[in-house]
Amino acid sequence: MKQLIDLLKTTSVIQIVNEKAVNITGISFDSRKTEQGHLFVATRGTLTDGHDYISAAIEKGAKAIICETLPSEQNKDICYIQVTDSSEELGKIASLWYENPSEKIILVGVTGTNGKTTIASLLYQMFRKLGYKAGLISTVCNYIEDKEFPATHTTPDALSLQFLISEMISAGCEYVFMEVSSHSIDQKRIAGLNFNGGIFTNLTRDHIDYHKTFEAYLKAKKTFFDNLPETAFALTNLDDKNGLVMLQNTKARKYNYSTQSLANFKGKIIENSFEGMLLEMNNKEVSVEFIGKFNASNLLAVFGATVLLGISEEEALVALSTLKPVSGRFETLQSPTGFTAIVDYAHTPDALNNVIETINFIRFENTNTESGNLITVTGCGGNRDKGKRPMMAREAVNGSNKTILTSDNPRNEKPEDILNDMLAGLTDKQKKETLVIENRYQAIKTACLLAKKGDVILVAGKGHENYQEIAGVKHHFDDKEVLTEIFSQL
Repeated sequence: MKQLIDLLKTTSVIQIVNEKAVNITGISFDSRKTEQGHLFVATRGTLTDGHDYISAAIEKGAKAIICETLPSEQNKDICYIQVTDSSEELGKIASLWYENPSEKIILVGVTGTNGKTTIASLLYQMFRKLGYKAGLISTVCNYIEDKEFPATHTTPDALSLQFLISEMISAGCEYVFMEVSSHSIDQKRIAGLNFNGGIFTNLTRDHIDYHKTFEAYLKAKKTFFDNLPETAFALTNLDDKNGLVMLQNTKARKYNYSTQSLANFKGKIIENSFEGMLLEMNNKEVSVEFIGKFNASNLLAVFGATVLLGISEEEALVALSTLKPVSGRFETLQSPTGFTAIVDYAHTPDALNNVIETINFIRFENTNTESGNLITVTGCGGNRDKGKRPMMAREAVNGSNKTILTSDNPRNEKPEDILNDMLAGLTDKQKKETLVIENRYQAIKTACLLAKKGDVILVAGKGHENYQEIAGVKHHFDDKEVLTEIFSQL
């Protein structure tokens, strides 16, 4: 329980109506979760507006309301606090409620289109291997040390974030590594957090259904760096054309990494195979169990951030060599009949291109001999950016010997409509050569039946996900499980 006045210390208040001393028993922004004595924060969401549920929150027992617009009818027993941005204030108040947890721990955020999960997860792995207690907030799962908390969003809501970090502190964690999505930045979910470092991976087309334009998407990412304090570090990818843009207005200490040009953390691939890579980082060699140029870049970011957090280069590289790939990110499975299957989360045109380029590099340039065909199985999610669908199909067809288009997570769209949007990106000749199999299980099985010894199958789009959402209902579906089951039938 806390005094309302204490929770408003950092709040930018326009006016207070019915000001009074109130004991607050909890905070909520969902009227359904409001309880007796709560402070209800009316935030404006993409689908609903919390202002429409102020009366419902009061009926549930809310004693104070934070809102941007005061209700026309006010209850004299309720304290109303008007602010400019409720979402911003929710984060600040949540931080005070949990005793400012992010100020008691080293918090590093990772943002960008691709690579966020890999970099955040590997930093979590890295610091645990170095002997520190650490927490992870990511798309795949949230972890407090080795205790798992299922993730529902890339970045949780402001209340959940502050609670998670406070729990990490209670568990003795010294470091927290988290993915910072563009949605969470735009929706102010990270307000009230004190970051010690920020990492930028890359920026390609994604989430245009939400941001509407690429410029707005870029601005959201840049805002994260604009708000970093002077005490933090900002580490950016020089190989991405937007890398330096991210740091234009940051107050943080600026650093960079690159596989192509001079940088604070410079790396290159010496050897590359389906078993792993031999890399050079700042003129020192290291062997890793990861594959591909995009992973070389991810590992360079991990190396750079580790050094910036005070670990020596030598110690960082030793730990780096022991790291394991993240679930659903370029995971390889070997069939009993001699072909390789790769499961990857690639769900943007750029990510799919990166994975296909990596496979083809290993198939051709690395050995100068063609080891077999590449069969790609991919789809696109429903109720998301329709503009990338034809682009995804083109990337798959242009880089593969055979492409099978199938369902990803159709959500509330008709699967055939999504597939038709993808086919629209192909020429008539390409359409004739492309298989369209709506059922994802059957699509993967067909790829396996077509594959011969030496071939590679890429199953892209879902990666770590263990469900398929069809007509708004989630059904259990795991690409790796499906492949393993089909392998047993070959």
